[in-house]
Amino acid sequence: RMSRHAQQLRHHDINPCVAETEASRKCMDDNNYNKDMCTAYFLKYKNCRKYWHGIMMQRRRNGVKPEMPSAEERKKMLESME
Repeated sequence: RMSRHAQQLRHHDINPCVAETEASRKCMDDNNYNKDMCTAYFLKYKNCRKYWHGIMMQRRRNGVKPEMPSAEERKKMLESME
């Protein structure tokens, strides 16, 4: 059974970077945990976290609840930037 924290990390409404997390983990698994092989995945994850953290801080400053947009809201936000 997964810990509550692990479940939250895999929950799309809580963690906006689930796909990047999973891709990094898969890369590590596929490359025998050689971090050098997965640099691009780590960078994508880091950029994802940085982006959504900025959004969250902005919403917090503006008193918007919830501070992290839902998975559906985030999808619409990203689509509007394309």
